Amino acid sequence: MEGMIRSALKPGMEVDIVLKQDQRTGKRTRGVVKNILTNSPNHPHGIKVRLEDGQVGRVKQIYAPGSIS
Repeated sequence: MEGMIRSALKPGMEVDIVLKQDQRTGKRTRGVVKNILTNSPNHPHGIKVRLEDGQVGRVKQIYAPGSIS
């Protein structure tokens, strides 16, 4: 899955993430990546990112490459 590989993500990309409090339900939140927080090249639950609005979660879906800010 694309959200598990760090090299597939760049700041400015539109993604769906699952916030910590939504892990049980799997509710997704859409936003634009500000920072990539996971240092390892991959993660089985998704790469952790911070969105431009400050929310932090693990990437489940990548929508479109954006311009790098």
